[in-house]
Amino acid sequence: MCLCLAAVLSTGCNTMSRHKALTLFFDGVPPPKMREAPATPITIPDGDAPPRQTGYREHGPFAAKLCSACHEAGGANALVAPKDELCFRCHELGQERKYVHGPLASGGCLVCHDPHSSRYRYLLVSESDNFCFRCHDRGSMEKIEGHGDPEANCTLCHDAHGSDTKYLLK
Repeated sequence: MCLCLAAVLSTGCNTMSRHKALTLFFDGVPPPKMREAPATPITIPDGDAPPRQTGYREHGPFAAKLCSACHEAGGANALVAPKDELCFRCHELGQERKYVHGPLASGGCLVCHDPHSSRYRYLLVSESDNFCFRCHDRGSMEKIEGHGDPEANCTLCHDAHGSDTKYLLK
């Protein structure tokens, strides 16, 4: 068993290498989930907002196979910092603002973002159109002045991370 653990740990973050090592010692190891090939970004005009891109993207350290930027060496998937502080080691997201979005304030970046890869811009966990309605009630929002267009992109007026203006207004 020690030999097995050493083989798996020595293979690093490469999915295929880990799969090969595990299949040497265990029967029935399912094949690794293959990712979609990176798509060539396509620019889509979005009104007055900057053009958005679709296609597969990876978080910089993940793409560069710098797993140790976030994970302890040894393959146990332990993080180098507490989960609620990890992203702030590299990203300055305005936590010093007067009003901070709840998930950011609590270090819950993973509520909205995938730490490794995503097919959505900003490594979001789903399409950004109507993204806010994953947590915020659409019916309640539509009753508030200025929210009559249910198809409007929330981030045209609101900053998703934080603001010095109430209601995260820009």
